[in-house]
Amino acid sequence: MSTSYTSISSEKLSRLIGTSNAPALIDVRTDEDFAAHPRLIPGASRHSHLDVQSWAPSLAGHSVVVICERGQKLSEGTAAWLRYAGVAAEILEGGHAGWVQAEHPTVPITKIPKRDEHGRTVWVTRARPKIDRIACPWLIRRFVDPAAVFLFVASSEVAAVAERFEATPFDIENVFWSHRGGLCTFDIMVKEFGLTTPALERLATIVRAADTARLELCPEAPGLLAASLGLSRMFDDDLAQLNAGLLLYDAFYRWCRDATKETHNWPTNKVMP
Repeated sequence: MSTSYTSISSEKLSRLIGTSNAPALIDVRTDEDFAAHPRLIPGASRHSHLDVQSWAPSLAGHSVVVICERGQKLSEGTAAWLRYAGVAAEILEGGHAGWVQAEHPTVPITKIPKRDEHGRTVWVTRARPKIDRIACPWLIRRFVDPAAVFLFVASSEVAAVAERFEATPFDIENVFWSHRGGLCTFDIMVKEFGLTTPALERLATIVRAADTARLELCPEAPGLLAASLGLSRMFDDDLAQLNAGLLLYDAFYRWCRDATKETHNWPTNKVMP
């Protein structure tokens, strides 16, 4: 199947996922197809093709990739309706099946928390985040739920807030999304969400080293620790700090994925002894 202006290849999409300019991913597989493989392409959300005209307006201003089982009638028709509604929409070539065949990661639906009435997952953790509590929201926003909500509350109230506000607690003791042995919460999320790509595993090592005071694990860890502690002192507002931290982790991720072999020196034309 040749690429057209209304379609995108799995390889190209895989390079966009995890970045700040990734498109919105809409999975319109039938219930039968989804039941046969109940996993999502990272960052995707499920919608029915039957009521596309009702949810199309919510995507105004976004670029969208529509995903069905094999990149045929359901995604073609849904994308056409979206374009009719003024939304820039493409289909994924080969659909979900092609993505899986190419061995790109998928997220098990059983690990994604229940969404609220606005379609968002809601998470809660301790206030005044430093490393893990910024890294985990970054991972969730970039690879699980771009619309995820994060609540930062007093440490003593995380469990109660989680219960009263139907939020998923993380990075506190005695919950699923937390440290296990020598692994930090970010490690656990990478593993449980099925995101064990070389780049994310490399980033997980850096996060673990900085978060657990084992800076000897990798040479980049002191840099992440310093930047994280600096950010925590720049912002009184945890959400403002999170927004700034997203850019920090975007940079570390791109280094892990694309730039580990690159070096820098000045002046570039000087002959070194």
